[in-house]
Amino acid sequence: MKNLLSFVVFTLMFSLQSFSQEWQTDFNTAKKIASEQHKTIVLVFQGSDWCAPCIKLDKEIWSTEEFQKLAEDKFVMLQADFPRRKNNKLSEEQQLHNNKLAEKYNNNGYFPYVVVLDAQGNQLGSLGYEKSTPKEYFNKLLAFEK
Repeated sequence: MKNLLSFVVFTLMFSLQSFSQEWQTDFNTAKKIASEQHKTIVLVFQGSDWCAPCIKLDKEIWSTEEFQKLAEDKFVMLQADFPRRKNNKLSEEQQLHNNKLAEKYNNNGYFPYVVVLDAQGNQLGSLGYEKSTPKEYFNKLLAFEK
């Protein structure tokens, strides 16, 4: 019985990990990964605890198994979050990092704002929240590479 329980817990943990989106929070790390793996960077500006369209985008696109499978070999996902609630406050270092990204790529302060970048950080295109399927949204992001 103990072995069965251990197996179930291990299997559940592994399956959750295999479909979780690996978000980067450091721009230099994202550029390095993108360069080494020949991927495009998808930079997402969001207000995870206050922005309704940001929360919808996460629920309807980023968190879906379908999008994660599609994006796995094509994109490095980079998150620049701007939470407002005290209990979700970022470290001062991370907040400064996100502010610098916003100064360069989102100086109008749109949320959510999705910026597609090449491995060197050059902007290829951008979009916001759109009601669509994960595959449709993936294809829109992919179209900026051309």
